[in-house]
Amino acid sequence: MKKKVSVIAISLFALFASDLMPAHAEEIPVINDAGPLAAIEFKGPGERIHGADISRWQHPNDKLINFTKMRSAGINFVMIKGSDTRDDADALARKWLKIDRDAAHAAGIYTGFYHYAILPNVPTKTLVIKDAEAQAQKVLWRIASIGGLTEKDLPIALDIENKCVKLRTSKTCAKYASSSTVTTWSETFLRVIKEKTGRMPILYSYSNFLEGSMKRSTELAQYPLWLAQYAVDPSVPTNQPGMKNGGCYVHSWTSANCKAQWTMWQYSSCGIAPKYGVPGSRLDLNVFKGTPDAFAALRKGSWAPEPSDLMPIGEPSVMTIKSVTFSNTNRPLVVDVDVMRPTLAPVVTGSVKFVQDPANPMKVSLKQSALRATSGSWTLSVAGIPAGTWNGQIVYYDNSDTHATSAQPITIVVEQALTTPKPKPTKKPVVKPKTDGCKGQIKN
Repeated sequence: MKKKVSVIAISLFALFASDLMPAHAEEIPVINDAGPLAAIEFKGPGERIHGADISRWQHPNDKLINFTKMRSAGINFVMIKGSDTRDDADALARKWLKIDRDAAHAAGIYTGFYHYAILPNVPTKTLVIKDAEAQAQKVLWRIASIGGLTEKDLPIALDIENKCVKLRTSKTCAKYASSSTVTTWSETFLRVIKEKTGRMPILYSYSNFLEGSMKRSTELAQYPLWLAQYAVDPSVPTNQPGMKNGGCYVHSWTSANCKAQWTMWQYSSCGIAPKYGVPGSRLDLNVFKGTPDAFAALRKGSWAPEPSDLMPIGEPSVMTIKSVTFSNTNRPLVVDVDVMRPTLAPVVTGSVKFVQDPANPMKVSLKQSALRATSGSWTLSVAGIPAGTWNGQIVYYDNSDTHATSAQPITIVVEQALTTPKPKPTKKPVVKPKTDGCKGQIKN
């Protein structure tokens, strides 16, 4: 039987306001746009404009990419992972974004940026829209931090290929977003990016996802499509992404003759990385559909951020503990938490944790996990709390320093369980047969 825990309310705003740095303490970064625009070459398969896309995986052991060699190998553009919904992956994207962009521009390579999206686990359309707006804000802050967009930059791309909104402890998916959720979220995210930057953003996905996980949408169809399909050779003039053996894929970008209206085609995840100056063994490769003029049109216009567009530093946060439940020493403490910005929009980054009272420590090791439901909303689970009455705090923290720390005190009363849980039998690890992830792929 679950028991309610007493929660002592404190002021809505952060406890640590005295430690905050002023918002917009840094000046707008200088746009790095020195030198002429690079020439466009048709050195890709099928005499198309050739490109690549990169992330932290192309920096094993923190090795740098040789973009001069990449350019010499015929690459005209590179899509750089600029942000991620997940804070750990986002920190790694942030680490390499400016380094890679500056080096690519210096080598005469055009750059674009993509955001890897994880969808929210929320019950209403209003909350879906709020999460999309929050994730778009993260992207805008990130691109503002490198000076905005110039004519050496392609538009921002949304990488939408995952509709799992809840994982089991085994890391398998326990719940998927509906096609309405995927569509509404994508429409909202892209609309915010378009309105702010003045550029038509790009949508990245693959045909099965577009057909099976999204609704056909005339609003989405206006955006350039970056389509992934492997094992189809782009050097064959009649080949294109979105092909399948029987029938045709049906999604927002499918024309009356069953052809996908694509702008960029990711045709391989098995490019020969060293050939392009990239550490490691594999590299995603792409081709652009169209002429140099079409490529230039995609880069037309610039976005220079105003001071208000820059990511804040130490912005106050507002915490609300929605519910707290537990049973006994056999059950974890479960706390549902919302954290908001002063505008009442959800915080964009960060996580939550339980901190013990140093005056009355439990003297045990606790196992904590914070499961993100949507932007600014987490379910915190704390296992291993011994029997007794304990004081502590639920703390919101943000390693990116965008939002300030905030906390709420909590008193926990835990009863001793009548029985001790039996340990689960140790399972022998299953040895999976090795598979060739590049089987059938184009290895340029």
